[in-house]
Amino acid sequence: MTPAIDAHVRLDTHPTHPSAVQAHLTGSQAHVALTALEAADWSVAATNVLVLARIDHEEPYWAADAAKHLIAEGITVEITPRLQEAIDEEWTWANYPMPWCTRSEIREVSNQAQKIHDDIRHGQLLIHAHAHDGHTTVAVGTYLHPGGKSVYLHGEDHLRQVADTFDSPASALLAFEKAHADGMRPGPAPLTDTERAAIEARSVFDVTTAKPEPRPEPETVPVYLADAGDHDALLDTFLDAHGEFEKWRTWSDDTTHAIHESQTMRIERVHETPAHETAWTVAAYETPVSDRMWVLTATGATPAPVLQSLLIHLADGDGWDTAIGAPVDEKMVTAATQPLFDAGWKHTVDGRWIRWTSPGGDAGVQFDAFAAQHASQNLATWTIWAGPDPDRPTWAITASPHTPSPLLADLSETLAHETGTRQTQPGREHRTRLATSVSAAPAVTAGRPASRSR
Repeated sequence: MTPAIDAHVRLDTHPTHPSAVQAHLTGSQAHVALTALEAADWSVAATNVLVLARIDHEEPYWAADAAKHLIAEGITVEITPRLQEAIDEEWTWANYPMPWCTRSEIREVSNQAQKIHDDIRHGQLLIHAHAHDGHTTVAVGTYLHPGGKSVYLHGEDHLRQVADTFDSPASALLAFEKAHADGMRPGPAPLTDTERAAIEARSVFDVTTAKPEPRPEPETVPVYLADAGDHDALLDTFLDAHGEFEKWRTWSDDTTHAIHESQTMRIERVHETPAHETAWTVAAYETPVSDRMWVLTATGATPAPVLQSLLIHLADGDGWDTAIGAPVDEKMVTAATQPLFDAGWKHTVDGRWIRWTSPGGDAGVQFDAFAAQHASQNLATWTIWAGPDPDRPTWAITASPHTPSPLLADLSETLAHETGTRQTQPGREHRTRLATSVSAAPAVTAGRPASRSR
């Protein structure tokens, strides 16, 4: 039996990088675990803290592999529940260019790409030149160890491969120049976004000195004033509960797609999106190959309870069906907004715009009658918003003309009657009062309207 080593390794997800893993080491023989992890290409980020950051987003898999080897050596390993969830997750690359590969074969291809990346990073593979072949990046380089071959590299990140080998740098460069003379550039190509993210994840950080301050209790507010919450967790919970939606990732891992088994409902979630930019796109189709019937978008700061109401409706059988040929008439608009009318929201008409505004004036629903008459163009006919006004929203949802009235009615019901939580922030109340008083003050500049920055 292998004698126990006084070393404890706690494996957890990285605090900022979506797929990287960190290892915290303790014990009088922690150096033994550190040496083993460094040999497996983990990087020291702080005292007794290592990070595994790869360009193929397979860190959870290789963290589990490292754990097996450490345990076999007699080292105690703890894996946090959230990392274990990532280890157990089944996923695949959307639109992978080698669809004949099994999941294990895909992992092997990406691991070979990782080794090329690491050889370049550690100075073992010198890149002489690079170019763009119209589809991806290509490069030529030489391994610096004795007897090292020169190689022609094709692809980026987890798809980079050795496409050809040469006996000398001269022959490799001549062949590369012949193929890519017009676009040939000296040295390695600029780092990709994935490579930069991995470097940032490996950057030195101190986990011992920062002590989180106690957070105040959250306050209960109308749902449209609630915090955004964890959108990724919301989508994961939805997918776990609804097996009829299949999860796909893009190559960059920046986007997740949830596609219904009928191929007529598609949800796109863009991760790490600024609060005011589109983070969700929901699109419905009459058939898998037809044009969109309708499309709805939501920005990154949209409160989680509002998104949850949307997802619950989508999960309700064929909740996205609509009469594509029917005109958008007064009956449909009334059905979509009846909960707001019943709750006493203010109803106004201003030219092409019909608006329903919350009693406090800090949220509303807007209908664009002009856009509704051009239904075939999928224009943003509906806007649901919260913030100072529709032109400067804190968050917003837009929807095209044929978005089903029952779906919009569910969202209206949520806005009118549901509540959520908002983390109390020091000075929030003072800032709100100040903003109100400023907005209420009359403009004093004569002869021209007050300017407004966007």
